[in-house]
Amino acid sequence: MSAPPAGIPEADWLATPASIRSLILAQQQEIQALRQENDELRSQLTALASELAQLRERIGRSSRNSSKPPSSDGPGFKPPERRKGSGRKRGGQLGHPGSGPELLPFERVDEVVEHHPDACRRCGTLLAGEDPDPLRHQVIEIPPITPLVIEHRLHRLVCPCCSTSICATLPADVEASPYGPRLSALVGLLGSVFPLSFSKTQALLDQLLGVEISRGAIAKVRERLSAVLAEPMAQALEAARQQPVAYVDETGAPTGNADGNNPSGKRGWQWVMVTAAVTVFLQGLSRSTAAAIELLGSTFGGIVVSDRFSAYNHLPIQQRQLCWAHLIRDLTAIAERPGASAEFGAELLGLQQQLFYHGHRYKHGTIDWHGLQQSCRPIRQAFEARLQQVVELGYQRGERTPWAKTVRTAQQILQLADGLWTFLETPGFEPTNNAAERALRQSVIQRKISHGVQSRQGAICRSRLLTVTTTLRQQGRDVWQFLEQAWIAHHRGGVMPSLLPDPESAAQSTAC
Repeated sequence: MSAPPAGIPEADWLATPASIRSLILAQQQEIQALRQENDELRSQLTALASELAQLRERIGRSSRNSSKPPSSDGPGFKPPERRKGSGRKRGGQLGHPGSGPELLPFERVDEVVEHHPDACRRCGTLLAGEDPDPLRHQVIEIPPITPLVIEHRLHRLVCPCCSTSICATLPADVEASPYGPRLSALVGLLGSVFPLSFSKTQALLDQLLGVEISRGAIAKVRERLSAVLAEPMAQALEAARQQPVAYVDETGAPTGNADGNNPSGKRGWQWVMVTAAVTVFLQGLSRSTAAAIELLGSTFGGIVVSDRFSAYNHLPIQQRQLCWAHLIRDLTAIAERPGASAEFGAELLGLQQQLFYHGHRYKHGTIDWHGLQQSCRPIRQAFEARLQQVVELGYQRGERTPWAKTVRTAQQILQLADGLWTFLETPGFEPTNNAAERALRQSVIQRKISHGVQSRQGAICRSRLLTVTTTLRQQGRDVWQFLEQAWIAHHRGGVMPSLLPDPESAAQSTAC
């Protein structure tokens, strides 16, 4: 005889008819099976709810709450609300003096055409004389452009005494290449400052200058220009490693295997280091600590402003400033999650806004350095305490819910918490690496146009051109002139121009 079910005395169970007992046991088994099925369904529902939350968060990722670029935001993306306008129409307002095209100085005028009125419009009397202060109207036009072609003829003569054949040689100041320094510099300029594709560069040179050049010749010219820039590039990299502050970042840079140096088909990465003096780019196949050391050098002693990427973890935390712009996106993602995450995220964003408020007060001179430190000390304590509270609440191991992601993010931030506040201990730099992200935009544009480079030499050429053009624009110098002077110095001899700024301009320049 079977044992009585839980909660039924044995005497009562024995007194129950056998048919009823069988029915009760069957119902008990069915209840047990339903309970087990219910537990399984609850588990599946929890897993599906977690997966749904992850998918919603993934779909909702944008440039505001992740590292995605603004160009990836879809058409349905709603940007943050901007401040309300003044209600006035766009453009110049009533009473605005306006600014038309300025007249060029007389030294730059190539031709003057005088216009005199013939007769009085009222009575018809003939007029003569000169207006000492006539109205001036200038028309700027581009003359037809034709390339200057110089043909060098090397004559071969036979010695009348010994019958030796002697051929003349090109002078040292004559290019061995069929393309001169200024044209070669322009080809480099059209692939860097103006990121044109090979076909568009070819078309522009043909239609605008009347220069027919093949794509292969364009590649050869840029390859030679890359060799020309090796010395200024090395000098700039060494100077950047001596700067007190460096803003660094990296982005994908597809690299082909045309030369056999990328047989495994690695993606390739473009690294950048922005300093007050120069901006340096390096492209390689790795996004690792070794690649970061290759950029910064093994003895870099300044402060590195970056995101929380682990490649920079080899640096002492005292030398790091974590980017608050990246952190704001992480906090925004937390605030947009359901449940307790939203509350914690909103509080952390509120503390961040207080921090930046005092930072703006310091920039505008309403508080001094000591006042900034005093104002931000309680914000730092509250910020770290809130993160610690999130971590202490914890999550179950293996859990993949939105809350678990929030806890993991809080743990990652706390591990590098001291690196959030370096800008409050050392004045003179920004707590974001926006300068590096702005510098990388040119590389991203080139990547979208050309889909990367096909060889290691192409990667080196692109990095050197980006270094030269970005640094010179940062210093307000003429890129085309620099490339031409560097080409002449390399191929004909002379002093190679430097990417380092003059001491006076270097003292006034800033990285941001």
